[in-house]
Amino acid sequence: QVQLVESGGGLVQPGGLLSVSCAASGRSFSTHAMGWFRQAPGKEREFVAAISAGGGYTTYADSVKGRFTISRDNAKNTVYLQMNSLKPQDTADYYCAAGPVVSTTSLGWGSWGQGTQVTVSS
Repeated sequence: QVQLVESGGGLVQPGGLLSVSCAASGRSFSTHAMGWFRQAPGKEREFVAAISAGGGYTTYADSVKGRFTISRDNAKNTVYLQMNSLKPQDTADYYCAAGPVVSTTSLGWGSWGQGTQVTVSS
């Protein structure tokens, strides 16, 4: 089991940028795929981005493609989500997840963080 803690959320203006991080504890971080999901008030949790265990494969939701970048540093047990050109509709709680393989649904992710809030507003 991997324990996950997100950080880096906050308030940013439309068009701005923000990076959120997810630190993992446990020795098996480098064997897990990692993902980011988000949940806006009153909406279901949705997939944002994911990266394979070795970092060689990434996939994104169409709504963030070209604006967000997922990356990982296995030496630091950390996964990152760099968010550029932020829009008000990106406002949500952002959660990281760990699992055996990349998945674009909530299923298959065995560990979840507590979330970090991102608000895009002027």
